[in-house]
Amino acid sequence: MKNLKENKDGIQSKMGWQPQGTKIKRLRICFMMIVFIIFSLEFSVRAQQVRGTDAHQWVKQHFAKGKIPPFSFVYGGKNSNSFLKNWQFKAEKLLAVEPKSEVSAFTYSDPKSGLAVKCIVTCFADFQAVEWVLNFTNTSGKNTPIIEKAAAIDYSFVAEEKGVFVLHHAKGSNAERSDFLPIDEKMQPGKSIYMTPQGGRSSDKTGFPFFNIEMPGQQGIMVAVGWTGKWYADVLQADEKTVSLKSGMENMQLSLFPKEEIRTPKICLLFWNGDDRMIGHNQFRQFILAHHSRKLNGRFAEYPMSGSFDYGDPAPCSEYNCLTEKFAVALVERYQRFKILPEVFWLDAGWYTGCGWDKEKGSWWENVGNWSVDKDRFPNGLRPVADAVHQTGAKFMVWFEPERVVKGTQLHKEHPEWLINEGTDSNNLLLNLGNKEALKWLTDHISGLIKSEGIDNYRQDFNFDPMPYWKANDKPGRIGISEIRHIEGLYAFWDALLERFPNLLIDNCASGGRRIDLETTSRSAPLWRTDYQYGEPNGYQCHTFGLNFYLPIHGTAIYKTDSYTFRSGLSATAVMNWEVTGKESESIPAIQKRIQDFKNLRSYFYSDYYPLTPANINDNAWLAYELNRPDKGDGIVIAFRRKDCKQESIQAKLVGLDKSADYEFLIEDYNLRDKKTGQELMGKGIEIGIPQSPGSVMISYRKINK
Repeated sequence: MKNLKENKDGIQSKMGWQPQGTKIKRLRICFMMIVFIIFSLEFSVRAQQVRGTDAHQWVKQHFAKGKIPPFSFVYGGKNSNSFLKNWQFKAEKLLAVEPKSEVSAFTYSDPKSGLAVKCIVTCFADFQAVEWVLNFTNTSGKNTPIIEKAAAIDYSFVAEEKGVFVLHHAKGSNAERSDFLPIDEKMQPGKSIYMTPQGGRSSDKTGFPFFNIEMPGQQGIMVAVGWTGKWYADVLQADEKTVSLKSGMENMQLSLFPKEEIRTPKICLLFWNGDDRMIGHNQFRQFILAHHSRKLNGRFAEYPMSGSFDYGDPAPCSEYNCLTEKFAVALVERYQRFKILPEVFWLDAGWYTGCGWDKEKGSWWENVGNWSVDKDRFPNGLRPVADAVHQTGAKFMVWFEPERVVKGTQLHKEHPEWLINEGTDSNNLLLNLGNKEALKWLTDHISGLIKSEGIDNYRQDFNFDPMPYWKANDKPGRIGISEIRHIEGLYAFWDALLERFPNLLIDNCASGGRRIDLETTSRSAPLWRTDYQYGEPNGYQCHTFGLNFYLPIHGTAIYKTDSYTFRSGLSATAVMNWEVTGKESESIPAIQKRIQDFKNLRSYFYSDYYPLTPANINDNAWLAYELNRPDKGDGIVIAFRRKDCKQESIQAKLVGLDKSADYEFLIEDYNLRDKKTGQELMGKGIEIGIPQSPGSVMISYRKINK
């Protein structure tokens, strides 16, 4: 009996045998354990599916020997899917410069023609994100066959279940109220949505290179394209569970010369899961801050509150072609005396040689290409102005437009061989950044001006479409090479400036925000995101509303200090563009208050963003959005009732709160306080009333510690 009891307890008998019943029980236990393990593995797989795609595993699955990678091209008339997995394959780890990232290079080589395609892939430890760029290199001593239809991504994504696919994207910039307008398109099987900018600037008019593919099963993919030229993206719903994405450079059909190398657009994917597609947008906003924003002292750079020099000069003055050294210094002293100092003083177009108000000189746009300081108005250069700015503790930003050269200017006269003509009688020429001598001159010349003139922030504009110039410069069998070389040169130029001046910030302007993409965002920010009607607040509300879906850092001008205008221009950065010298000036106390308000509110724009109303460009509507800081347990709501809106109030459901927590909220305009639970604020919501139109209201809230 003792042995049987010991066997029952799982102890082997002293005689080395077990009763038959005990063996059966052991078999049952083993069977149950196997079932449990299988169930656990199945649950783990299901849980992994619920959590979403693991970016590192995704890379391992698709960039491996014998696998067709998630990109394609046509080479010598054949699609790469038919031969690439048979090419020589090499995988290697590269040094990661970006924190919390892992970089690999996967090279596919054709021993016959000598073409090597290297895909440089970056995975991130803090986000389910992956990005890559392709480099094509001719390692042989003769020209390659034609390379064309290069899709930096060519891949089909399969959803967890059947259902509706929705493509969330946006318009580009066209100096309209509808700039960056959100577009939500339900997809249909067999039909594609094709996106591309109108010309050679990456966010011009018809395309914006950031979008969200929302898939059935509470999942989706945020997509970004890094190419400051004419990219395309073709999104096709193949069936009820599958969506395909092709994206790359739209115009490319070329042969590579011996030892020649080119790059493609960069592709970024961020996989998200959840019941609200804004989860994907907010993860992407934080990803942009963490990995694709200018860094200073190990943190994303806080772009400044800028203040312009006076715009109020009489005709025929325009921009700054009438500004002088003494007047500029006096304005700086005036700002300081009134205690309304901006963080950056902004000197825009017209400071260079040839600009002036008299007949012998011309306007700012007629003298682009004269990159020397006008000594008639600034006899000591810009340094005295910079010194006056620095004495106040502020920084100094200066405008340039180096890629556009007007005929008859200094650069045109001295180096016509660096310039591209589109083949018409246009007075504008394109500085060819694909020309190594031109690129070196530009880098050294602008660097010299930054150093000698005391410039802290560099503003680069670009006021015409380069595509006709690139096409005119291409030769047969080399379609797209001018665009590729110019964009590679642009990145090299900016990278050199940032390396030479580690604290430099770049403001990216191209007739407003027509050059916004993943590559420019990584090096710069659009402080003047649109050339839309200056000071019209309803348009500014729309631009903030649309851009916030994708980018946390962008800005526009604020012309008045009233609440409606001030809040309409609010973003993570702003240009305080009010008058301070005439009878129409804003009051000094009002300016002082708004400067402090902006500094208090700026950090909210780095947090999670939620639209509380549909996008609407009309004057008879409400527009409202929320900025929530989950790490701090607080946030703000900004709402507008436009001039023709008859509805005095709306019910807004807040997002991103702790349902079980209590919140205190303050209607700032009326100093009204109340308390509600997170459940109430997210369920029934909060009534927002504005008795007058136009009018605005701001509500702040914070979690109450119990």
